[in-house]
Amino acid sequence: MATKLVVNCATGAVEEIELTAQELAQRDQDAAAYAEQKAAEEAAKAEQDAAKEAGKAKLAALGLSDAEIEALVK
Repeated sequence: MATKLVVNCATGAVEEIELTAQELAQRDQDAAAYAEQKAAEEAAKAEQDAAKEAGKAKLAALGLSDAEIEALVK
């Protein structure tokens, strides 16, 4: 079973307590929400990178040099 540490700052006493079913459920919900958020961020980053590369390709098709393209996208 998972545990948590409870520290009494006034006395310095440290107590290890098992998590309740509610705390375990909340921990699982938080982990799932974090994984979902992380996946969404990674997908957005990949989409942004793809759009940037597509834009560079279009600029190259217009006849711009690599140096000119890099100067524009910075």
